[in-house]
Amino acid sequence: MSASVASWYDVLGVEPDASPEQVREAWRAGIADLDPSERRFRLLNQAAEVLLDPERRAEHDAALAADAAEPSAEPSATPSAEPSAAPSAEPSAAPSAGPARASSLPLVPGWVLVVLTVLAVLSVGAAVLVWVQPNERIVSSADGGNAIEASAEQARAVAERAVGPVLSYDYRTFEESTAAARSYMTTGYQQEYDQLVAALEPNLEEVQPVVEVEVVDSAVVRTSGDRVDVLVFVNRPTLRKGMEQAEVYKDQVTMRMVREDGEWLVGDLSTNQLED
Repeated sequence: MSASVASWYDVLGVEPDASPEQVREAWRAGIADLDPSERRFRLLNQAAEVLLDPERRAEHDAALAADAAEPSAEPSATPSAEPSAAPSAEPSAAPSAGPARASSLPLVPGWVLVVLTVLAVLSVGAAVLVWVQPNERIVSSADGGNAIEASAEQARAVAERAVGPVLSYDYRTFEESTAAARSYMTTGYQQEYDQLVAALEPNLEEVQPVVEVEVVDSAVVRTSGDRVDVLVFVNRPTLRKGMEQAEVYKDQVTMRMVREDGEWLVGDLSTNQLED
């Protein structure tokens, strides 16, 4: 790769043969002290999006190799987050392609990592600050910070376990599926969930849905006493009558985890389907 051709590797400060874990570590370190509204915060997320996706990384490497092979190519100072030949809209869903060849690799809205940038760093009281990252980092200036961090981590772990049963169902075993889901919920949220179940039941035999959920990543975005808000990114393969292959949806799920009698339960849940 020509040294004059800037790339997403340059943005993160990693070598072209960097492992996914090295890319992830560089990304986390890069955004640690940045405000989510800053352009560089978004740029670092875009770089991680490309380099952590094997297909897009391969396309990016191919584009860099092609640029390096063109003697007349003008070197760029830095990879642009919004290439001139690509749409200028902010990334929101699917990972973007590399910036070196905007004509062949247009900017595509980001998905798993870049959507994390939509959440601002939230203050919890006067002592704790929670940063939005796949592995959250809680910085405390008062005693009890470690306990808060451990509690938030427990809530996140339960959220990852619960999101599958809560959002998955099979028309052939619908009662069992929904009963398993209720075991993860507070009494208040069970009532809301039952309304959703009632709306699904009349069309089960006609549609024959089979919905599964696969957790991709998660992050704690807010913690306050016995309540922790967790953002979970999931793939949701969905099969319906007449379909030979499941259609995979990608969702951003916001889960409010509530501690009742020492147990973390789902107190609220909302989903946002992300575009590819």
